[in-house]
Amino acid sequence: MFRHTLLLAYRSFLRFKSTFFINLIGLSTGLACSLFIYLWVSDELHVDKFHEKDERLFQAMERQQATDGILVSDKTAGLVAQALTQEMPEVEYAAAVLHYSGFPTSILSAQQENKIRATGQFASKDYFQVFSYKLIAGDEASVLRDKNAIVLSEKLARQLFKTTQNAVGKTLQWEMGSLKKQVIVSGVFKDIPVSSSEQFDFLLSFEAYKDTAPWVLNWENDGTHTYVVLKKGANVAQCNNKIANLINSKNGGAHRQLFLKPYSEKYLYGNYENGVQAGGRIVYVKLFSIIAIFILLIACINFMNLSTAKANQRIKEVGVKKVIGASRRTLMGQYLGESLLMAFISLSVAILLVVLLLPSFNQITGKHLLLPVDTTLIAAILGITLFTGLIAGSYPALYLSGFSPATVLKGRLPGSIGELFIRKGLVVFQFALSVILIVAVLVVYKQIAYIQTKNLGYDKDNIIHFLKEGRLYENQDAFLAAVKNIPGIVNASSVGRSIIGSHNTTSGLAWEGKNPDENTAFEMIRVNYDLIQTLGIQMVAGRAFSRSFATDEAKIIFNEAAIAAMGLKDPVGKNINLWGQDLEIVGVAKNFHFESLHENVKPLFFKLEPGQTHAIMVKIAAGKEKEVIPNLQNLYTEFNPGFTFDYQFLDQDYQALYTAEQRISALSRYFAGLAILISCLGLFGLAAFTAERRRKEIGVRKVLGASSLNIIYLLSGDFTKLVLAAILFTLPLSWLAARQWLNNFAYRIDLQWWYFIGAGLAALLIAWFTVGIQAAKAARINPVHSLKDE
Repeated sequence: MFRHTLLLAYRSFLRFKSTFFINLIGLSTGLACSLFIYLWVSDELHVDKFHEKDERLFQAMERQQATDGILVSDKTAGLVAQALTQEMPEVEYAAAVLHYSGFPTSILSAQQENKIRATGQFASKDYFQVFSYKLIAGDEASVLRDKNAIVLSEKLARQLFKTTQNAVGKTLQWEMGSLKKQVIVSGVFKDIPVSSSEQFDFLLSFEAYKDTAPWVLNWENDGTHTYVVLKKGANVAQCNNKIANLINSKNGGAHRQLFLKPYSEKYLYGNYENGVQAGGRIVYVKLFSIIAIFILLIACINFMNLSTAKANQRIKEVGVKKVIGASRRTLMGQYLGESLLMAFISLSVAILLVVLLLPSFNQITGKHLLLPVDTTLIAAILGITLFTGLIAGSYPALYLSGFSPATVLKGRLPGSIGELFIRKGLVVFQFALSVILIVAVLVVYKQIAYIQTKNLGYDKDNIIHFLKEGRLYENQDAFLAAVKNIPGIVNASSVGRSIIGSHNTTSGLAWEGKNPDENTAFEMIRVNYDLIQTLGIQMVAGRAFSRSFATDEAKIIFNEAAIAAMGLKDPVGKNINLWGQDLEIVGVAKNFHFESLHENVKPLFFKLEPGQTHAIMVKIAAGKEKEVIPNLQNLYTEFNPGFTFDYQFLDQDYQALYTAEQRISALSRYFAGLAILISCLGLFGLAAFTAERRRKEIGVRKVLGASSLNIIYLLSGDFTKLVLAAILFTLPLSWLAARQWLNNFAYRIDLQWWYFIGAGLAALLIAWFTVGIQAAKAARINPVHSLKDE
């Protein structure tokens, strides 16, 4: 029976070659897109899920009341981990971590001439009890107990010692900014999996950092990340209730609420609005899952429409089979078998496409996806294919098997308003999905363009930055002076680190008239002289730091958002207190966007601390980059022998804030294009069948004087109505979807009416072009041939 079904399917494919190839292209493309999206979504859902204690692993978070609502931060006071371990019986382990993002790149050397740049973190002693990063040397309970300990990644150990064997006990020279010390290797861990949201090369003792930065012992600061493993059976909700006021009890009036969030959720659920979780990368996971379903449905619709459209060519086959005893169930099995066979043939082509295009897909997504042969993937592929085959073949099977033998043997296809309605409805649905995707591509493109061209409040163009390393810390002033003398350089200064991104935050400010219940968090940027001028940040009141004033290290500059949060009138000249130090407000800077446009501009202040800056900023005259950079490199080598000159452009750092959006934009363009292509394939096939069905009508009309344009208009009219219906149905849905996505940005484009009308017109033009090809072909047929009986 199975062999007979295969034979019938094979003959059907040979008989209807054009339909076979249209369906093959459509279904294989749809399945390939779905497989790509499945691999991407699966990878996203598995980020940070590899930790053995995942179900009990949490990150401590803080809610803070601000002037514009409740802010949520993933940073806590440095003492939180210790307090939770000592005071909360539900906590099994807790680790305090200072992330590498807040530090300059470290320099490690086993020998003086072998200097290697690496990124590291400071972590407390229970780090390897909390996280499941596998040690290949050393004991997880003790590798971070010693203040001089360092734990290396496998890759870094090989770079330093050419091997991972016998690395424990060896001495390294560690440098980070102005800090230098000898450290002893206490362990080596396997390289961090790509499925980890945290990537680093080494770990140092958190206790050692306390000695150099006592601010982490202050309950007012929140620059530390705290991770917790609860004991088995512990109730998270009850634990959150108990720890909510922990910081307030240690630091009266802080008004910072502590809570625990599952660690593996932070990657996908990282956005908060007014203290409530509100999306994150999970939005894109859901979006592309829906797109995969859309594309598969479009491909299935093609199959259904083409199968029902060609039914008049199979009616006698159905009639004969029914007369000789074939049941409707048998016929349904045959047509579903053809559909499933078509789906599995398409699957073979789809897998080939995925294998060939996966490297390009990885380049677009920035991932390292593979096509593993495992039960989960096989089950997913088979499930998707069976679903596709059954959905695509269900309606044609029901439709074809339902013909009456007495009627169909007369050669007439029974008319059905329902069949016509369903087919037209499917075309409307198909193009409705295409219009939604076109709108999505256009809105994402316009928002990305807006991000790239918006005035940020500072000049990011033609500015390069690089780390202060080695001798630059001792010779910073001389180096900056020499840099400014290079022809083509406009200005130069130094900053705590790159101006872009979240900086150190503190709520340890007091000012006259401060509300005791207020707990505003301020971003702090340590700067050198000329930094504000180098970046082109405008002052709206007062002045920038200047060497003309000997006491400027006792001054402070706020941005407009900070002054508004403090409620100060005429702030210049007034005093504030920072960590017990009185500082005079010497200027107010115009608000500028140091974070992405997802965020509102936060309160921020500049503090003049040249010795605490770690990055050099250089403004180059436009068009002079090729001349200036080699001279700057020579100067760097002269001042800092033994170190390579590695620089970045500031505008590239800004673009990196929107890596996710840019990748989503690229993927949406490709998937929208494929969805439209599949839709057009189906429309092309339907137009061909329509022209074939109306062949004699076209011949009669041409004999009676109809022109080719009349025939093209005739055949295109019905499809035009369907596409217009799809556009009218889709535009409100497209507007709602676009508005919802744009709500993720604090600064966004306004939705213009022409975005939606333009998308509709694009879909209509594509449909006209597709149908017009077949209509023009039919219009050119000699009426003599059209009127001949078959």
